[in-house]
Amino acid sequence: MKLKDLAFRRDYPAFHYKSYHIQKDDGRITLRFDFEIPGLCTFSPTTVIETGNLSLMNPPDDEAARELVFSLGLVECVSYLKAVCPERLVVHCGALSEEDRRWWQKLYYHGLGEFLYRNDLQTDEQSLLTICAPEKKEASAPAARFGMDVIIPVGGGKDSAVTATLLKNCGKRIRYFTVNDQPARTATVLAAGGSERDMIRTRRTIAPNLLKLNREGFLNGHTPFSAIVAFLAAYCAYLTGSRDIVLSNEASANESNIAGLPVNHQYSKSYEFEQDVSDYIQNRLGLPMRYFSLLRPFNELQIAKYFAALPAFHPVFRSCNAGSKQNIWCGHCPKCLFVYCILAPFLPKDALDRIFGGCLTDKTELLEDFKGLCGLSPVKPFECVGTVSELCAALQMTIQKYQKEGIPLPALLAYYAKETENRPAPHDFLSDYNEENGIPAEYLPYVKEMYRYVSQH
Repeated sequence: MKLKDLAFRRDYPAFHYKSYHIQKDDGRITLRFDFEIPGLCTFSPTTVIETGNLSLMNPPDDEAARELVFSLGLVECVSYLKAVCPERLVVHCGALSEEDRRWWQKLYYHGLGEFLYRNDLQTDEQSLLTICAPEKKEASAPAARFGMDVIIPVGGGKDSAVTATLLKNCGKRIRYFTVNDQPARTATVLAAGGSERDMIRTRRTIAPNLLKLNREGFLNGHTPFSAIVAFLAAYCAYLTGSRDIVLSNEASANESNIAGLPVNHQYSKSYEFEQDVSDYIQNRLGLPMRYFSLLRPFNELQIAKYFAALPAFHPVFRSCNAGSKQNIWCGHCPKCLFVYCILAPFLPKDALDRIFGGCLTDKTELLEDFKGLCGLSPVKPFECVGTVSELCAALQMTIQKYQKEGIPLPALLAYYAKETENRPAPHDFLSDYNEENGIPAEYLPYVKEMYRYVSQH
C-alpha cells in the first residue's frame, strides 16, 4: 500500500511535539515530553536519570542542555507518530533550520525502514512526512566544561564487554551508561572491573496511551532505539562533562536486511548514522563531544574471537531480546542462534552449550531462522546480527572443527554442509580491518591491540 493511501494518515494528518520539561530533584533528573495526535490522544513519556552517584559539571537545563533534550524528544516522538504515520510533524517547542529538518527527515525514513517494510507501506524520504518548525536563529557557542571521562553504553552483550575490556587501562575514568538497567548490564560492568558508582543509570517509560493504541490496531513496529541511546547518552555526557561516547557497533551493522532496499534493522547502529550524530552534536549544537564506535574496524567473527578469550563475561552476558526481562537466553530466537553460531568456532562445544542451555544448532525448529541468517532464504532476521557472509564463515569453521575433533554435526550444521557442499573456502574474515571507522588517533592503540590478537591464526 502507498503510504498516502493509509486511512490513519488521512484521519490524523498531524502529530504535534508540544513541549519538553526538565525537572531536577535530589538524586535524579526527570525529562518529560508532551506529544499529541489531535482528535485521538496525548502522550507524556518520561525518562529518569539517576544522579545520586554523579558529579555534574554542567547544568541540566542551560541552553545547550535544553537543545539536547529537545533533540531527544525529536527521536522519542518517532515511537508515537508511527501509530498513524501523519503527513506533518508540527514542532512547538524548538527551532530547526532547513538543514536540520533534512537531517531528521533522513533519520525518520531510514530508522523506520523496517517498520514501513513490515507494514507494507511504500513511500520515499521526502514524502514520509513534512516537519513544520520555527526557523532556527544563529546561536552562540555554549560555555560548557568538559573533562576526559569516557562514557560506554552497555547493553549486556558481548560487544560492550569487549570495548570495556579494551579501555580498562586507558587512564581515563570510564562511566558505563545503561537504559532500563538489567542484571546482565550491571554484571558486565562488574566483570569489566567497574563498580556501580561508575554507572549512569537511566529509565525510559512508554506512555500507556501508545500501548492502548497498539491493542486497538493502530500501527506498530520497530523504531531506531539506538538513536534514543545516542541523544540520551549525549545529554548524560554533557551533564558529567564526559567528552567521549564510545560505542561498540561493528562494521556488520551497515548491512541491509533486504538486498537492494533501505531496510536495516540496525540503521541507528550504522557508520552512516554515527557520522550524522557526530556532525549534529559538534556542528549544529556546537558541543566538543565525540561519538564513535571502538569496534567499527571489526566484523562479528573477530569480535566473537576476542570475546571468547574473556571468560569472566561468559556466565553473565546476555543478548536475547525475548529473554531480557528474565535475564536468560531464550534459546528459541534468531538472536540466540546467531550468537551461538558466531562463538562456536572459538569455544569448546560443551562450554558453549552450558552458556545457552543446550546445543542450538541441533534445534530443527530454528531452521527457518537459520536459513535467513546464512543466506539460504532471502530475508535476514530482523535482529542485531552480523552479515550472511560472516555467519557462513563461522559455520564452515565450526564444521571443520567438529570434523577434526570427531564431534557429530548437529542437525542445522549437517543441513548447511549438505546445502553448500560445493561452496568455496570462506573469506579470511579474521584478517579484515575496516578503515572507515572515525576513531580518534588516541584510541587506535587499543584497536591495534585487538587486531593483533584476532588476526593471528
